Amino acid sequence: MGAAEPAGGLQVGDRGVTPLARVVTDVGGIDKEFDYLVPPGLAGGADGQLAVGTEVRVPLGGRRVGGWVVARPGAAPGGITLRPVAKVRGIGPTPDLVDLAGWAAWRWAGRRGTFLKTASADHAVTRLPERDGAGSPRPPARPGRTPVDLPPGPGVHVVRLAPATDPTPVVAEAARRGPVLAIVPTAARAAVLATRLRRAGGDVALMPGDWPAARAGCAAVVVGTRSAAWAPCPDLGAVVVIDAHDEALTSEGAPTWSALRVATERARRSGVPLYALSPCPPLEILAAGRLVPADRGGEISGWALTEVVDRRGDDPRLGLWSERLVTLVRGATPGQRVACVLNRTGRIRLLACAACGELARCEVCHAAMSSPAPGALHCPRCGHDRPTVCPTCGSTRFKALRLGTARAREELERLADRPVGEVTAATATLPGDDVLIGTEALLHRLDPASGLAAVAFVDFDQELLAPRVRAADEALSLLALASRLVRGRTGRVLVQTRAPDHAVLRAAVQADPVIALEGQAELRRALRLPPYAAVAVVHGDAAATWVGAVGAAAGGAIEVIGPDPAGRWMLKAADEAILCDALATVPRPAQGTLRVAVDPARL
Repeated sequence: MGAAEPAGGLQVGDRGVTPLARVVTDVGGIDKEFDYLVPPGLAGGADGQLAVGTEVRVPLGGRRVGGWVVARPGAAPGGITLRPVAKVRGIGPTPDLVDLAGWAAWRWAGRRGTFLKTASADHAVTRLPERDGAGSPRPPARPGRTPVDLPPGPGVHVVRLAPATDPTPVVAEAARRGPVLAIVPTAARAAVLATRLRRAGGDVALMPGDWPAARAGCAAVVVGTRSAAWAPCPDLGAVVVIDAHDEALTSEGAPTWSALRVATERARRSGVPLYALSPCPPLEILAAGRLVPADRGGEISGWALTEVVDRRGDDPRLGLWSERLVTLVRGATPGQRVACVLNRTGRIRLLACAACGELARCEVCHAAMSSPAPGALHCPRCGHDRPTVCPTCGSTRFKALRLGTARAREELERLADRPVGEVTAATATLPGDDVLIGTEALLHRLDPASGLAAVAFVDFDQELLAPRVRAADEALSLLALASRLVRGRTGRVLVQTRAPDHAVLRAAVQADPVIALEGQAELRRALRLPPYAAVAVVHGDAAATWVGAVGAAAGGAIEVIGPDPAGRWMLKAADEAILCDALATVPRPAQGTLRVAVDPARL
């Protein structure tokens, strides 16, 4: 492929300009490769060589754009006039990451430029630091006992650690076998992990700021968030993904790439082990590797005491607040915080029988049902419909359980007779009140060192019965996060629910996450959902025509479902190779909008 050159271009074969560089640009919507001439001495070498991965500036369509060298072809076809590389911007990803970007573009129906940008420094890097001394970077000493024995050898090892267990010793132990890439869901936790490893005497690069040091091989541990799956780590010895179940490790925007999946492929290509740490590994992670559980005593002590409040028999006039929750809030001593979680923003409408209090649940998939029209109940997950009749008591009267955090704060303040602060995703500063109420964002804003005594989930049924495939996984993940915040058995987690026998709650109470998986495998296998199928969700005004072409290209190997009321289509295939090959075969439409989400986190 060549970039056309207007008058004044350089002809292939001209003396001193024969070296070529194949470039992928950072221009959105363009994933083609362009060949450019390399002028003598541009990169400082005798023959003007540019390494694969080097960031460059090149002319394209009358302007200069950024890009990456992805190959060094020996020669271009004769008779083609090519334009020269305009400038070397700096050092870019290593060749192995350039190759990995091509795989990721296929895997998530994206463009290589998206992944190459993630794999690059956030500023131009023209020189790399030198290593201190002649030896390898210093691995950290183990800061405490390692809770599990890490299996050696390549492959995915699913390490089940209790929520309150510190993963630092695991990372330090892995670093004794060679440079380690450690991926953490949040920047705050990545900074804490880097600090602890440095205190243990290790050479640590915290991404993205320490990208040059990581690229130069000056770090025994490279630590970062989701984008660190693309961080440079020469002589990679192992990969550790902490809280591998966390949704933050999957990109919400297209391409919906997963840091765990990228890290798994990277470890496979390097022939090194990947340790996926999680207190509650879901089916997708368990299907990818071998489970390595911690000792039972450590697991029990790492989960908080979980108290389940059954609200089915409560007086309806109590509203959201059980007597037990009000007592917990009133009894909190000064300096010991209580966090109350009420998820409403962007959530489903929850219905309960006005007579007996039983939730309106689907008989097929057990998700919560809504009422789109008088006299009818509809399941948003599987599409099942039935009349508004309670199967428990026969009543035809249902009430909507819906109350926002602002009104809930006012009610709780009156009941507890003390100030209550409200926290949502839009809250800039965390209130100083000892009692807080907010959406799920509240849990992500708190720190385990903040003296949190208890977490109360005001209406947990919205999590348990959400019309999503991974609703149970997400619900258990929230309980695990709450256990970490209250530091395991030193605190308490209180859950208000009308489904007290749900497998997720039994798993938290018994500190046994395996219980939460009951029935999930059979249901997903029957519905052909991950991990027993590969799935893509497609929407946009050009989706109908495009998904039809994809289905035809796959020759019947892909099931096309849709559109749903939101205008989304679902594509299902037996495995990712079939699905991704078909998505790569059919070109994107020239006009119209199209968004393709392959294996999105919230399905």
